[in-house]
Amino acid sequence: MAAPLALLAMLVELAIGYPERAVKQAGHPVTWMGRLIAWLEARLNDPAKTGAERRSAGLMALLLLLLVVGAAAFILEGALLLLPFGLLFAAVAASTLIAQRSLYTHVAAVTDALQTGTLEEARTAVSQIVGRDTTQLDESGIARAAIESLAENFSDGVVSPVLWIGLTGLTGGAVYKAINTADSMIGHRSERYEDFGRAAAKLDDAVNLPGSRLSGVLLVCAAGLTGGASAPRAWRTMCRDAAKHASPNAGYPEAAMAGALGVALGGPRTYAGSQFVGTWLGDGRRDAAAKDIRAALRLYATADALLVAAVAIIAAITATM
Repeated sequence: MAAPLALLAMLVELAIGYPERAVKQAGHPVTWMGRLIAWLEARLNDPAKTGAERRSAGLMALLLLLLVVGAAAFILEGALLLLPFGLLFAAVAASTLIAQRSLYTHVAAVTDALQTGTLEEARTAVSQIVGRDTTQLDESGIARAAIESLAENFSDGVVSPVLWIGLTGLTGGAVYKAINTADSMIGHRSERYEDFGRAAAKLDDAVNLPGSRLSGVLLVCAAGLTGGASAPRAWRTMCRDAAKHASPNAGYPEAAMAGALGVALGGPRTYAGSQFVGTWLGDGRRDAAAKDIRAALRLYATADALLVAAVAIIAAITATM
């Protein structure tokens, strides 16, 4: 039943996303998880403790998070599946863990700002989807940041949650999202989180490993079906450059995207005032523009359609077994 659930969840999210009205009135599951993570961090991350003690506290916080989220999702999933049309209700719940529509919308907003707005508006738009400092980015920096975020979040926000929902249902998808959210909040290599967030960062690397490789392959396949993109170059770049990325996972979709579009991604960027010297992925041009974001969005849409088709085939096969 997990594969049909994943398929329905993808279709629901593509159709309606997560309504803005629901966000304003009730929040979002990710924000609920975020509040719990922040509460645990405030109580368990004591700067006066030793590194080993803070690592233990971070592991405890992560286990408590997964216990609460997993139990809540398990109870919700079981209750929904008992209802008439319960699979559809469970799919609506699972759709909140996937970001196909919202990812496209947020990245397209950067393109719109570059084409019809000011540079400051484009910086504001891209700041909604990246963690780096955006105040000094020029047009090329903004475009590259948007494309990199699209590629990385295709893995973290679409492929990986769909994969875990398809394998383990709503409960597994919610646990995955909790891990991913914890990594984004406390998995940084900063003085405050270096030790406390280590368990979250390591577990996030592990659960994203299969999805990142699959997302890269999907982008390579999509390049063969998208005008102006190159599948052979995407494959070569991914195989050559993915391991150069600071993340063990993000390099796969980013390198595939870079190769497919003939642009260079990565390179130096600034986080919280500190310069990070990143390796360039791909040997294409570095002067990206709004048109390259549009091309990346077309590639993303094709890759997502391939994912929907693959899940549909798996769901059909499992339904006959």
